[in-house]
Amino acid sequence: MRWWAALAVLALAAGGAGVWWWQQRGAPPAASVPAKGGGPRLGPGGAAQPVSVGVVRRQDMRVLVGAIGTLNARATAVVRTKVSGELQALRFKEGDEVRAGQVLAEIDPRSYQAQLAQVQGNLARDQALLKNARLDLQRYQELQALDSIARQQVDTQAALVRQYEGAVAAGQAQVDAARLQLGYTRVTAPISGRLGLRAADRGNVVNPGDANGIVTITQVRPIDAVFAVPEVHLAALRARLAQGAELPVELWDRELRQVLARGRVAALDNAIDTSTGSIRVKASFANEDGSLYPNQFVNVRLQVNLLENALTVPATAVQNNYVYLVQEDGTVTQRRIRVGVADGDRVSVQGDLPEGAQVVTDGMDRLREGARVVVIDAQAAAAKTDQAAQEASARRAEFLKKLTPEQRERLAALSPEERKAFIRRLRAQQEAAQGGGTAPAGGASGAAPAPAAAASR
Repeated sequence: MRWWAALAVLALAAGGAGVWWWQQRGAPPAASVPAKGGGPRLGPGGAAQPVSVGVVRRQDMRVLVGAIGTLNARATAVVRTKVSGELQALRFKEGDEVRAGQVLAEIDPRSYQAQLAQVQGNLARDQALLKNARLDLQRYQELQALDSIARQQVDTQAALVRQYEGAVAAGQAQVDAARLQLGYTRVTAPISGRLGLRAADRGNVVNPGDANGIVTITQVRPIDAVFAVPEVHLAALRARLAQGAELPVELWDRELRQVLARGRVAALDNAIDTSTGSIRVKASFANEDGSLYPNQFVNVRLQVNLLENALTVPATAVQNNYVYLVQEDGTVTQRRIRVGVADGDRVSVQGDLPEGAQVVTDGMDRLREGARVVVIDAQAAAAKTDQAAQEASARRAEFLKKLTPEQRERLAALSPEERKAFIRRLRAQQEAAQGGGTAPAGGASGAAPAPAAAASR
């Protein structure tokens, strides 16, 4: 067993010598030391990682509350006729904008004209009787002054005059009512707004009791949006409204990519909905272009407060309450922050971030503490890509312009793979012509010279 002990001593000695040799030679560079999270840890000697950055700056941040709302017309009116009759004409187009008082339809007026003429005749008769009774009363009064007539006869004539005066007043009222009924045969718009689809056609007999009427008008300029916000914001909303401050509201499309309209809060409901713990809010929008429709669902952004001069960073720079701060030596360091409100593509933060500093917005998944980075200009790269695409499109257009009509027709009939082979043959012909050689067999005869870059596409 002694030879096992000797072997163990030799192994320990060899290990110690190896450790001494490793210490004398030095440790490997920091870039080759594996990181705890997997992959190489980028140290001062590692390769720089390309990243995009944003700037830390101070700006006013809106405190927004999101909700889903419904657009309601400011006013809705069902246009019904006030008299019965046959619908003779429609003076509108469905979907048009109309003014209050504009004629929309006409009803057969002949029966109402005849009724007006009848009461006008009765009024003329009563007016003639009244005039004659007044003349008789005047004569009786003159005879009474000469004591040539009994007082009773004068009083009877005076009563007859008052009777005819009442008949004339009643006749005048009947004339006014008949004239009003005749005027109702011209159906007018009660409010200004947008017309819907008609509910009656020419030739129909319409009545005041028709449920659908003739057409519906909705007032959409301005238009209102009704939405609900949590009751925790009620105190702030009431305080702002009591101060006379305007509470801005934005309407967004379904994808939250485009602002549809901007308005302000008009009123708060008088009770909280106990089932949802929210209160309904009404906001008003001018809707001058008429793009908003009643009963349309919209995403609402209500501004309940404004944080002035808040420290902000791009929203894409925040990852798990950390940001990567780019230092002057080209390395990055992690800074812990507290995220506040978001407004657009920026968020308010609290933390040790100097104003004007740069934070990484893209490429942070490849970074570690102390990693070296190189900042790339995303806008310049995008502009360069766009320019290259435009140049390629111009070369392609120039190439197609030089083709003969037969070649264009043939090119349009080919499949994508055949089209690429056809263009390659044209390119080979051009190169052969420029080099003084012979075009390869099977090429397109009569091919016009084509730019090499465009032909390769």
